[in-house]
Amino acid sequence: MSSPTLSYHPSPSKPRLELPAGACDAHVHVFGPQVRFPFAADRRFTPCDAPKEKLFALHALLGVERCVVVQSNAHGFDNSVTEDALAARNGAYVGIALVPVTISEPELRRLDAAGFRGARFHFMRHLGESIPIDDIIAFSGRLAGIGWHLQLHFESSFVHDLAPALLRSPVPVVIDHMARVDASRGLDHPEFRKLRELMCDERFWVKVSGVERASRQGPPYEDAVPFARTLVEDAGERVLWGTDWPHPNLSHLPDDGLLVDLLASIAPSEEQRQALLVTNPERLYRFGARA
Repeated sequence: MSSPTLSYHPSPSKPRLELPAGACDAHVHVFGPQVRFPFAADRRFTPCDAPKEKLFALHALLGVERCVVVQSNAHGFDNSVTEDALAARNGAYVGIALVPVTISEPELRRLDAAGFRGARFHFMRHLGESIPIDDIIAFSGRLAGIGWHLQLHFESSFVHDLAPALLRSPVPVVIDHMARVDASRGLDHPEFRKLRELMCDERFWVKVSGVERASRQGPPYEDAVPFARTLVEDAGERVLWGTDWPHPNLSHLPDDGLLVDLLASIAPSEEQRQALLVTNPERLYRFGARA
């Protein structure tokens, strides 16, 4: 079998925008190397190797000091690849785990001590069957005791069905990639309006990442930027941003330097960028020492 095609830009540009001290990339993945961290047998996609060293080099170029590494479906419930990346960064990187709702209490606490801060669940058809939302909400009660949150990755068409259950969550809920909105459908589309409605509840956070996925025009993703900017204006104290490196399951190779420069339009003021990149992640993720 041939190796998967590279999903990340081999030579991203250096951004023109200077990020504030302590800036956080709140959504990345680490894949492999497969010889050390095998992919899950039941995975729904096979990514190219995107090891922690490539991520660290990217962050040095972009001016990122802190990071949230999100465990991927490709590695399943074996969180060791993410744990390895966290261990190399002395508390400046934290993790989001993939776990079964039957996980033992000792294992949850071990992951917490290793630097994990939340559990992610998906409602994405390309990633296979999802755990019922009521089971996830019941499980989330166990997360409250260790200060974790729920992270949800779902297709925008699910937002109306999921909302009633999510409003019962006893812990904060982080919504990935602006709920995977389709930028061509406009700011007044019912799915985006429902996301904005959820953001009126102070338990909800949203990642204004994924403009490269929301866009239907391609780089520089100008059609998707207004969605991110609207969420920053609506709930500036509960927004987060990430590159989504190494951009799995995407049809083109985004330039991460461009994604950083788009922050000047997504969060136009220095105060907004300080909250988005520094203050908000500090509140939610409980970072340790900087790298």
